[in-house]
Amino acid sequence: MPKINVYLPEELAEAVKAAELPVSAICQRALEQSVKRATAIRATVLGDLDTDDPTAGLTHFTERARTALKLAITAARGAGATTVGTEHLLHGLISEGSNLALRILRTEELDPALVQRTLDLPEPGAHDGPQASRFGADAANALELTAVEAMALGHNYVGCEHLLLGIVAEPDGAGGRVLRELGLDARSARKAVAAALSGYAHLRAQAPDPTAAVSAALTAALAPVVARIERLEQRLG
Repeated sequence: MPKINVYLPEELAEAVKAAELPVSAICQRALEQSVKRATAIRATVLGDLDTDDPTAGLTHFTERARTALKLAITAARGAGATTVGTEHLLHGLISEGSNLALRILRTEELDPALVQRTLDLPEPGAHDGPQASRFGADAANALELTAVEAMALGHNYVGCEHLLLGIVAEPDGAGGRVLRELGLDARSARKAVAAALSGYAHLRAQAPDPTAAVSAALTAALAPVVARIERLEQRLG
């Protein structure tokens, strides 16, 4: 079996040794998942978009992220573009309308509507030229970076927040350029995403379990009925 060396920071290496973790098995599993994600993304960005669902292979993408990609394809075709670029990815991300990436933009004092206007995409209309049937090089690169950002955060899914990171980290596309010109760079975006996800996890941990709450309410409501049944059983017994 081929051997691959994995280099770790000294503190992490010591912690791994102390915990006696099966490094080989863990790395193998992580690499298997990473290869599957990268393969799925490359198949999508290199494939033909003229299908019923061009995002069907991206099963690790959330529903909102896949919707954003579909909206990006629609925007590119509406604008008469020959390929889907990062400006269309960013347009789709904003047009989806209900994702974490939009909250992050607002946290960084960027109005999504302003970002949309700055993109300045042509109005949808009838175009005689060929419609976009594939992702451009910048969008393909951004989508691969999207998966890298998700893996770097230790996530087993790809959401709109990761797509935002991929767009802003991609150096050549119009989408990332617009974000950087408006003041959002890759480093600040990563910090904002990490903070937002940390806050969300904290809120979930603090929130009461809705199932337990419903169960408690039902128990309280049925308590008088149960008590009456028990008294009847005692009389009949």
